[in-house]
Amino acid sequence: MEIRKGTKDDLAQVFELIKELAEYEKAPEQVNNSVARMEEDGFGEKPIFEFFVAEEGHDIIGTAIFYYRYSTWKGKAIYLEDLIVREAKRGSGTGKKLLDAIVNEAKRVDARQVMWQVLDWNEPAINFYKKLGTDLDTGWINCKLEYDQIQNYSTD
Repeated sequence: MEIRKGTKDDLAQVFELIKELAEYEKAPEQVNNSVARMEEDGFGEKPIFEFFVAEEGHDIIGTAIFYYRYSTWKGKAIYLEDLIVREAKRGSGTGKKLLDAIVNEAKRVDARQVMWQVLDWNEPAINFYKKLGTDLDTGWINCKLEYDQIQNYSTD
């Protein structure tokens, strides 16, 4: 298995992993992204995300998708949007190697934090993160506006 930075050519397989994650999280209908949109967002004029892949042969078995954010209290941070490992490969060390790549990237760019979310019912992931010494912060409430809400938002 090799961990490397993702390329445009990897996006079709990465998108399949994203859909697999949505199935696991019982929300496949929520995925309205596309490979074309990911290509523009990751490799267009103003890329807004990067990713690592775990590859066996020519098969991508995992990915870590991230972007940079800014903490007014800490400075530059990496936000790990998704850490996905094919179900058949979970428990093989792939997730740890992908997280290692994220942490090494944070060191390389002198990021002050690496942050991500985990669903409160996802015990395998929670236990994985606990074993790594991760701080699990339950004091924050997630807020979001979905596409339709953004379009209908009144600025008056």
